[in-house]
Order: sequence, then structure tokens, then C-alpha cells
Amino acid sequence: MIPLSADSVGKRYRSHWAVRDCTFALPEGKVIALVGPNGAGKSTLLRMAAGLVRPTAGELEVFGTPVRGGTHPDVSFLAQNRPLYSDLTVRETVRVAAAMNDRWSAERVQEVLGLQAGVDHGAKIRTLSAGTRTQVAIALALGRLPRLLLLDEPLSDLDPLARDETLRIIMAEVADRGTTVVMSSHLLADLREVCDHMLLVDEGRVQVDGDIEEVLARHRILVGPAADESAVAGTLVSATRTQRQATLLLKDSGPAPQGWTDAEPDLESLVMGYLRASRARSSAPRG
Repeated sequence: MIPLSADSVGKRYRSHWAVRDCTFALPEGKVIALVGPNGAGKSTLLRMAAGLVRPTAGELEVFGTPVRGGTHPDVSFLAQNRPLYSDLTVRETVRVAAAMNDRWSAERVQEVLGLQAGVDHGAKIRTLSAGTRTQVAIALALGRLPRLLLLDEPLSDLDPLARDETLRIIMAEVADRGTTVVMSSHLLADLREVCDHMLLVDEGRVQVDGDIEEVLARHRILVGPAADESAVAGTLVSATRTQRQATLLLKDSGPAPQGWTDAEPDLESLVMGYLRASRARSSAPRG
């Protein structure tokens, strides 16, 4: 069953569309990288999927059920601001979360907290570092035993060791329970290690949607003489140029002409190419 799908979904705030005409169907049991620049609509899309924000247009479905408001029982959502009660201890926070959820595994929460170094169960939330608060929030999210886990920038506050611990926990969640994870992040190198699928959003719209390996295989980076760009075949995504040399990101390109080097992009190069193209479109003169 499709864990999360969108049909022409949009969200407008006054005259501004944060998300517009988004259509996709995400695969089950995968880790999906939700990428894009700040303001692209990633957080809004996750909040709509979690049932916290109502779409202005279109419809979202979670496991075939339309999202009408309220979080689906099979969904856990980690918000970017990590909303936890600051005056409670970690231990008290876990007890409160257990009382608020019909489906709850105290064992899973303790297991996840035990895998993350440095979490003091007796410390008040307000005394914890941003990274430790994130670790506690992730443990609580997994305590709901979700089939769909929505994570908004889960790695941004973590040091390298904590990031590694968190990514291992996420990978184990997918491998052991078949959980589908949608994870937004700017840390593309970390995403490449764990993600199977990519959803690139910019200007509120889906720009790329597909299996990461397949998406990368359909694109090439060609470097060659700027005066000879007309010899290159394929759909141009973006380009950087000097007086003599052009670097082109192409989709469905033909063989590289003589004098050009040809390589498959990595995830960071691909995302940067699409974002560069979007910026060029938005800064182009209108009318």
C-alpha cells in the first residue's frame, strides 16, 4: 500500500503559495530524502501529511486514507522546532507521551534512548542541548510504532557522532519494521548514505521524484568548450560557464562529443544543479 500520496496538493498563505500542484506517490518501506532550499515548501508539505495543516487545494492520502485533519495513527511526525515541555524531565516527558498515545511502546522508547549516548533521564528538557532534545524527540516519535515516520531536519542539531547514531536507528527501523521514512535535510552527504528515493521540491513544486540510483543514472555532467555547446545532446537542467569552459547538468543526454568529459553526478551535484536552475528562472526578467 502507498504510504503517502499527493494529488495536485497546494497550500496558500494569503497571496503566497507555499506548496503548489504537488503530485507524487511514495514507495513503501523506503527512506525518502525530501530536499530543497529554505522556503521551498518542505516543512509545509510534511505538516500537511501529518494532518496539522489543511491543504488549500488537492488531497493527501496516508495508506489510502484521505488526510482530513489530525495525525493518522500510523504516522509519527518530528517537527523542526522539537515541541517538548521544557519544565519536564526526560523521564516525565516519556510518561506524558505514553499517556497521550493509544498505541505506545515504552520498550521501544527506552531502546532508542539507550542507543543514543549522553541522554540523562533525570534532566529537565530546558537544560538539554538542541541535539539531545532532538534525540529525545526521535525516541518519542518511534514510541508510537509508526508505519510512516515524517522527520523535518532531524540531523540539523546533531554532532557527527549523534548523526551517525540517529541514521543507524532510522536504518534499523526500516529494516526491522518496514517503516517508511520521509526525511528532510540539507545534509546531502548523510542522506545519500541512507536514502533510497528522492523528492526534490522547489518553489512549492515537485521538481524530481524517483529512486535515487535511477535518477542519478538519467543525468550526466559534461565539461567542455563553451563555444561547442551546440554539439551536446540532451535536456539541459543547468549550466555554469567561464569564457572558455562550460559545465552542464543534462538529463537523458546522448554520447559526449569529442573534447567533452562525461560523468554521473553525485546527489549533491544533482540537487545543486536543479536549485541553480530554479534560481536562474526566478531571477530572469518577467514579461
